[in-house]
Amino acid sequence: MKKKIFVTRKLLKENEEKLQSLFEVTLNKDDKIFTPQEIIDGSKNYDGILSSVTDPINADTISKFSNSIKIIANGAVGFGNIDIQAAKAKGITVTNTPDVLTDATADIQILLLLGASRRAYEGRIAAETQNWKWSFDFLLGKQMSNKRLGILGMGRIGRAVAKRAKAFGMEIHYHNRSKLSSDLEDGAIYHKDIKSLFEKSEFLSINCPATLETKNLINKETLSYLEENTVIGNAARGDVVDDDAMVEALKNGKVFAYGLDVYNGEPKIHPEYLKLKNIFLLPHLGSATKRTRWDMAYRATKNLEDFFSGKKPQDQVN
Repeated sequence: MKKKIFVTRKLLKENEEKLQSLFEVTLNKDDKIFTPQEIIDGSKNYDGILSSVTDPINADTISKFSNSIKIIANGAVGFGNIDIQAAKAKGITVTNTPDVLTDATADIQILLLLGASRRAYEGRIAAETQNWKWSFDFLLGKQMSNKRLGILGMGRIGRAVAKRAKAFGMEIHYHNRSKLSSDLEDGAIYHKDIKSLFEKSEFLSINCPATLETKNLINKETLSYLEENTVIGNAARGDVVDDDAMVEALKNGKVFAYGLDVYNGEPKIHPEYLKLKNIFLLPHLGSATKRTRWDMAYRATKNLEDFFSGKKPQDQVN
């Protein structure tokens, strides 16, 4: 008898067909964003869940899952939306999908830094309204070339951002939980604390994962370490940033511009961001290429397949 899998979001057609060939599957054809209770009810007496980063699966939700649930295959590189310890305590394996979205997300991070620094939002408004005239001081931005880029979180995506930034002649600085080996550093300069990194950063790329330790890591105090008029890009997680502190920094000039693809409480956006001009917003497009989204669902499916065939999933995180 096939195992029963509850899928929380609509997948690409090829991925859904692959799942259906392996399991008895309940799909989300309308791509509705389920509430925690709807996930609990929908997965009742199922064997596993293929979830998305948009699903808040906290300890309370996990405690109400059927005892039949043995695995949550998260279709994302991150797993901050899932209480890993609560899942482990209930005997539920959690997996993610690392590697597959590194390049796509690094591309978006460069776009965020460029879009913010070159005032793309203001430029689009001027172009659309046809209310502009070229002059030597029209919409002057900040040039990325040959500047210092600070990378907060030098994992796979952080290193991919560094590789791309080098094409702009940028000097790479980074802070990580631990210093990387020289081959992984590839010339980047390590900072043992955030203060030291921020003081050197003319541009800042946020690439750290969402954890209890990183929640609101970018706050009023840490923003004060930055040089005046720093450009920041965030393609990691919204809850790494204290939005109120960032708004204040954008208004007082500590931060020249902020490009972000992720938000606290997505799809909602802090209302002050929508009033500012020195901001560049994208709707969580980090992994939004067809190849990457296919790979994410394929990898999640492979983790389910391995688990139910008695193998340890390649991407188990607990």
